[in-house]
Amino acid sequence: MEDTRAFLGRGFSFPPRLDQTTGRFVMCSAEEDIRQSIYLIVMTRRRERAMLPDFGCDVHNYVFGLPDDASLSMVRSEIVDALTRWEPRIINVGVQVDMSGLSEGKVVFSISYTVRATNNPNNLVFPYYLYEGVGLE
Repeated sequence: MEDTRAFLGRGFSFPPRLDQTTGRFVMCSAEEDIRQSIYLIVMTRRRERAMLPDFGCDVHNYVFGLPDDASLSMVRSEIVDALTRWEPRIINVGVQVDMSGLSEGKVVFSISYTVRATNNPNNLVFPYYLYEGVGLE
């Protein structure tokens, strides 16, 4: 089990924050690290990182289009391709895109995947807001 957890990794939580009691950065590990990595890959635009310009996903280019079958297929393909390339700890990636909230400026991504080391199926559902400042609580 220890080897599995080592493979799954440990990293800074996202967004980076300090623990109030210790003053150290909050870390995450194992499957939580994978979930945060998936979110980071999908939400980072390609060419956004100067030192790693191919990192990320160009899903942002497609969600502004009309919610037809072709654009939904392109969004799914873009996410699957990016996760397959940048997150080696997962396999069997599937993506569903719900654009029913598009008029309110929200698209919901449902990403299913299997953790390679443990063979555990997981899913991650998160809203993507098309406009800054929307969905803040």
